[in-house]
Amino acid sequence: MWPLVVALLGSLRSATFTRADLALENIALPQQLALLAQRSKRPQFEAFDKFFWVHLSRRWPRWRDVLCLFCPQTVIHWHRQGFRAFWTWRSRRRGPGRPPVGTELKALIHKMSHANPLWGAPRIHGELLKLGFTISQRSVARIMPRRRRPPSQSWKSFLSNHVADLVAVDFFVVPTTTFRILFVFVMLLSFRRRVVHFAVTDSPTASWTAQQIFEAFPEDSAPRYLLRDRDAIYGDPFRKRVEGLGIDEVLIPARSPWQNPHAERMIGTIRRDLLDDVIVLGEGHLRRQLGRY
Repeated sequence: MWPLVVALLGSLRSATFTRADLALENIALPQQLALLAQRSKRPQFEAFDKFFWVHLSRRWPRWRDVLCLFCPQTVIHWHRQGFRAFWTWRSRRRGPGRPPVGTELKALIHKMSHANPLWGAPRIHGELLKLGFTISQRSVARIMPRRRRPPSQSWKSFLSNHVADLVAVDFFVVPTTTFRILFVFVMLLSFRRRVVHFAVTDSPTASWTAQQIFEAFPEDSAPRYLLRDRDAIYGDPFRKRVEGLGIDEVLIPARSPWQNPHAERMIGTIRRDLLDDVIVLGEGHLRRQLGRY
């Protein structure tokens, strides 16, 4: 009985597998057997093994069917490790860095700032250049003492008062199998916590972002307020388009993503529920996955 069942299963497998599938399976199975031959309780995966399976997962759709020693999630984890190592190498430090600012120059900047409360970083920077000091305007702004501003309503109060007419926008990035970076632009209606529009591109511009606002809110459906960060992608074309639609922009402080909480939480949910378990093949694949989600 059992030989007949095995023969039937073998025939069914041969019918469903192509010649290329069988050839790739004959390559993948001995690679796992070689790991078992190490005579250790837990096989040690070398860099070649990880590269082999990540490359095979990109070339062969049925690679999951031949796994015996580990699960598909392990291969996805190896791919993310490779992506992280690749961009660590790309962004490595290539120079000695910015020269330090002397203590005497810092004291002078503080003294000029206290003596002239109406002077900003550009004015103080210009005066220092006249005195023969070599320093950038950004360094001057960083060293200047912070002045207290008049109190204003908290962000919680603002969101509570205007949540019915507020839309939040943000970008997040997704890597592909070839280490290509895709940018996803999302728009969230804060009152309903509903995504009203999203778009995917590999080269976002201010004009492209402005077009997404027009497509998301045709005619008289634009909200009263738009909450966003201070990214340079929101350039003049974007601001003019938003102003033309009668929308007031609300900018969060620099490096303060928690002040756009609804959009940040929605992006985190998309990563945990979808992107952490998927290797994105390309722009079309990502757009279909997000559309179905």
